[in-house]
Amino acid sequence: MRRFKVAVLGARGMVGQWLVKILAHHPWFQISTLTSGRAVGLRYGEAVKWLVGGCIPEEVVDLELVSSDPKLVDADIVFSALPSREAERIEPLFAGEGFVVVSKAAAYRLDSRVPLIVPEVNPEHLALVELQRGSWNGFIVTDPNCTTSILALPLKPILDVYGIEKVVVTTLQASSGAGYPGVPSYDLLDNVVPYIPGEEGKVRKELKKILGRIGERGVEEAGLEVAATCTRVPVLDGHLESVYLETRSAVNVEEAIELLRKFRGRPQMLKLPTAPVNPIIVLEGNDRPQPRLDRMAGSVPGMSVTVGRVRKGIGSCSLMFLVLGHNLVRGAAGSAILLAELLVAEHMVE
Repeated sequence: MRRFKVAVLGARGMVGQWLVKILAHHPWFQISTLTSGRAVGLRYGEAVKWLVGGCIPEEVVDLELVSSDPKLVDADIVFSALPSREAERIEPLFAGEGFVVVSKAAAYRLDSRVPLIVPEVNPEHLALVELQRGSWNGFIVTDPNCTTSILALPLKPILDVYGIEKVVVTTLQASSGAGYPGVPSYDLLDNVVPYIPGEEGKVRKELKKILGRIGERGVEEAGLEVAATCTRVPVLDGHLESVYLETRSAVNVEEAIELLRKFRGRPQMLKLPTAPVNPIIVLEGNDRPQPRLDRMAGSVPGMSVTVGRVRKGIGSCSLMFLVLGHNLVRGAAGSAILLAELLVAEHMVE
């Protein structure tokens, strides 16, 4: 297989840096272009404040940053880590010029023509790109909010077997989810911030789309209710989510644990490079998962979510558990790269 050229739009931000880090030395992808709105003409190595550990990959340290203009980009796949307002304007320009755009921005996640994909959960939604053919020569696919990406994985096997009526989730979200410099230390140290603007609505709307089914007019939303409370905590990386489910049929806890452990998706079947062998890891004991111990879980570090404290809720048709995922790997850059791998494997990239 030839290596596909890829570009990263917004390569200096937190998600952009994680994209660069994971894409370096990728067996299928080769970084050809990096963009930045404020550092055009500078070498990546001198323009970026590297925050994601290790050294800047040698293959990109001397790349000259360009603006996010389709005429300046030579790539088969474009990863967008742009702020949402910029993405709303710029991503259609790339799709219009025939690029395959894999977006981490929120701008088009809820567009009826645009797939919102968790690769193991709803790969069949990629069929939505056909609705874009009349507008653009290429297409846009989107990756969910980090909180939603982590939550959707354990919900899928439970939904398929028991059905889900209600989801109640409280999140304890890492500071890196706010980007850099993020939440001021005075606000976060020795504290929990009990509200993240816009986050709860994203979780509710995105989850219904991801767990929905393809219909004649696009995605028919999943018929479940979602209530979310999203908080920011003084943890560097790793979102922990406390989940309560009400199901359509009675749940056997031990059976549910086995469903979670045995869950595999299309990426695992295809053995994609960034797909962990076990997308869901169920941990024993009452004191796990923990961000510091478990955020890099999986055969591909950071790409598995960990589930713990699986137990019955109120009544037989209910289930409770905790789920943890690395918000910048499974919740952001890693998931976007896995999605791009899926596009290649399904022959959607020429």
